[in-house]
Amino acid sequence: MPRRTAKAASELLPSPDKLHPLLESRITDPHSALGMHHGKTGNSIIVRCLDPQADKVEILFDNGQRKEMRKIHPDGLFAIKFPKRKEMFAYRLEKHYGKNTYVSEDPYSFMPGIGEMDIYLFNKGEHNRVFEAMGAHPRKMGDVPGIRFTVWAPNADRVSVVGDFNMWDGRRHMMRMIGSSGIWELFIPRMESGEIYKFELRAKNGDVFLKLDPYAYRTELRPNNAAITTAGVQDFQWRDDDWIKARINTNWLKQPVNIYEVHLASWRGPGLREIDPDNENDFHTYRELAHALTGYVKEIGYTHVELMPVAEHPLDISWGYQVTGFYSPTARFGAPEDFAYFVDYLHQNGIGVILDWVPAHFPKDAFSLGRFDGTALYEHADPRQGEQRDWGTYIFNFGRNEVKNFLIGNALFWMERYHVDGLRVDAVASMLYLNYSRDDGEWLPNQYGGNENLEAIAFLRRLNELTNKLHPGTLMIAEESTAWPMVSHPTYLGGLGFNNKWNMGWMHDTLEYFTQDPVYRSYHHGQLTFSLVYAFSENFILPLSHDEVVYGKRSLLNKMPGDYDQKFANLRALLAFMTCHPGKKLLFMGGEFGQWNEWNSVTGLDWNLLDHPRHKEVREMVKAVNRMYRETPSLWQEDYSQNGFQWIESGDYQQSVYSFVRWDEHRKNPVVVIANLTPVDRNDYKIGVPEPGKWTEIFCSESKEFGGRGRGNPEPLDTVSGTFHNFPHHLPVFLPGLSVTVLKRG
Repeated sequence: MPRRTAKAASELLPSPDKLHPLLESRITDPHSALGMHHGKTGNSIIVRCLDPQADKVEILFDNGQRKEMRKIHPDGLFAIKFPKRKEMFAYRLEKHYGKNTYVSEDPYSFMPGIGEMDIYLFNKGEHNRVFEAMGAHPRKMGDVPGIRFTVWAPNADRVSVVGDFNMWDGRRHMMRMIGSSGIWELFIPRMESGEIYKFELRAKNGDVFLKLDPYAYRTELRPNNAAITTAGVQDFQWRDDDWIKARINTNWLKQPVNIYEVHLASWRGPGLREIDPDNENDFHTYRELAHALTGYVKEIGYTHVELMPVAEHPLDISWGYQVTGFYSPTARFGAPEDFAYFVDYLHQNGIGVILDWVPAHFPKDAFSLGRFDGTALYEHADPRQGEQRDWGTYIFNFGRNEVKNFLIGNALFWMERYHVDGLRVDAVASMLYLNYSRDDGEWLPNQYGGNENLEAIAFLRRLNELTNKLHPGTLMIAEESTAWPMVSHPTYLGGLGFNNKWNMGWMHDTLEYFTQDPVYRSYHHGQLTFSLVYAFSENFILPLSHDEVVYGKRSLLNKMPGDYDQKFANLRALLAFMTCHPGKKLLFMGGEFGQWNEWNSVTGLDWNLLDHPRHKEVREMVKAVNRMYRETPSLWQEDYSQNGFQWIESGDYQQSVYSFVRWDEHRKNPVVVIANLTPVDRNDYKIGVPEPGKWTEIFCSESKEFGGRGRGNPEPLDTVSGTFHNFPHHLPVFLPGLSVTVLKRG
């Protein structure tokens, strides 16, 4: 190269401290080298562009003129000098790739698209709308539309946006770090929704790898795992205003809550087309499921559905509990607006939607959160704090502000953008205890030497405070399996702030009791009474969940002892007993019609069983008991107060009979519940009642239409004066074997 030409080229180059990191793709501020800059003397303008794939790059002016840029480095660095120009000017770049051309504004000609307050709040862990600040979002910079990308990766040497649009070349769209915030940012002009992208990161040790955007609103269908640019559901036309307005003023503790737990991929219920068993990508869509599930849930009489995790996850058989896309409804069933339609449609039909939410841990998949910038960023570095060995996953670092913000923002995101009515928080116990499922020497104590995870506790309290404040009427439900106190008590009283807690003790004791042969139940009588010792210490939900019908535990029906008819009688009694017991209710799909086999997430439920009378009759009983539940305030108004429950007889262990009264909030309208849990009929069983007069049987699980023998109390019963069971009046009642009977005065 002639000396004068070489000198001219050197004038176009950025300073060596910028040039070498730029060409080696380890620069933290590419905007300082690329785009438009004043020349060294201040009397010229230099424009630089790095594109190793381009054959030629031209500058286009608004007046239609163009000037070709000079390739000043073989690695694809182009530049042009405008001498004697001091003022910046508008321009576009036209890049030539063989016969193809691409025209847009220069990504490196824009100021940062994220504000200082956004950065401040994020780093402090207090950005309640972090999902708008981070990730990929359609934006206008001036009059120029495009996509603004932001990602948190404080320990990376370089971060780029890559995708089909730039042939996955990390040199072409390098991002800049904003100060010392750890946030990288880039605006790509003219990019539209629907582009597939990932972040390419270079770690301090030189490793280069691809990562899914943690805040991606939409992802590809597995096994692909890139993000897709989208505005999400900002433009979705919601029609659930009446539901949302009513929800704000609803105290669910004083309302009927009867939840149907659903795994969307395997529900496959009435009203849906057949799934192709040979096509692993054949799923029902969110819209198909909305109509079919709504019709079914309304028919059976549930108030809410709870969806096993719908956030994106790569492995079908994880059931959604190994989350990789926390802000993305899984692509298995459609696009984000399709999931919005699902929620909206259920709301329009008076059905609440609760999501399983998994903040306790995340999988180690290389494309996701683990070792995100080459370091333990979202997780702890020490495996004694950072790994959950039971599940082969990482544990979130709840002490890091940006991690807390990611998770709390995620909870608020589902409530705001998708109008969900609550979150059932998975595996809370694993968050609360540092030694959860660990032997001595495998965990680190807290600063006071205890096993409590103080950072996780603070996180949960803040989470529940914000969700209840910003989205009143929503439910935060803890799956917490220990005796941790005050889980569902307000934080200002020292509680964790959840609205409800799953009653795992009730579930285990009750199922253990019902699996006993009735001849032995008298020896296990206390398993059904023990739950009332602590029933009002928390705002409990009684769950018969998916966890109890998998992995060799057998289905609810198949757990039951006895012959064919007795199994069904026991199941009917179990479901009716749960309905009448204090606490809100949850039943996993299939339990309502007596699914015989264990739940299989691949093959779905055995709906053909409804062709058999017994299974159809069980479902008829569930419909009837659900209707009775909704129509009887005494069964739900005082679920969490001792004033709403009163034992009549808890000690008749020899006959395995339990009887109690449920009261409404005014201590009126008593309902008497009697469970006879052996196959022996009890004639003229004497029972004390709180009020005189006629008592009518409003439900019996052994009614003929439910598959029972049809023996009960068809006529109203008159009380007899005389103290019995510490009540001034009593009744002689017929109790069919293996039954639950409900009486109401009048």
